[in-house]
Amino acid sequence: MSYPPARYLDETGQVSATLRAADAGPDLLIGERTQVHHLATGASTDGQFGLYRWDMAALPKGGPSGHFHRTMSESFFVLDGTVSLYDGDRWVDATSGDFLHVPPGGIHAFSNDSGAPASMLILFAPGAPREAYFASLAEIAASGRQLSDEEWLELWARHDQFPAVI
Repeated sequence: MSYPPARYLDETGQVSATLRAADAGPDLLIGERTQVHHLATGASTDGQFGLYRWDMAALPKGGPSGHFHRTMSESFFVLDGTVSLYDGDRWVDATSGDFLHVPPGGIHAFSNDSGAPASMLILFAPGAPREAYFASLAEIAASGRQLSDEEWLELWARHDQFPAVI
């Protein structure tokens, strides 16, 4: 494996970094359960990756059901608490420092079943526009709207998310 082709060709560097302070508030609230922080979006990284902090409250069990993506990998890094991660074969209670990488097509899921707050980083590569999917989830939770199975399938397909039996 080698380095990819150069994307920056000038002889000197440039001032272009972006800092997000640790005390910045969440960008999105999904129900009363999850705060989503858009640390780096696909748009802000020129499609290279998307990185999100997912802070889950100590509320009843919740998280996406088993699914896979066709166009991107997804990785999880647990920052704090215990997050149940499904690797396509088994559920694992992951704790601070545990990491799961799921390549395109890999079945996975996650949930906070611990009864305590938990926080993790979620990385998508390449950087798909996941913010729109997260915003849809937030709107559905806030409105109390109930989607039919067909509506869920359509929403998921629009955002490269396909259900898998686990």
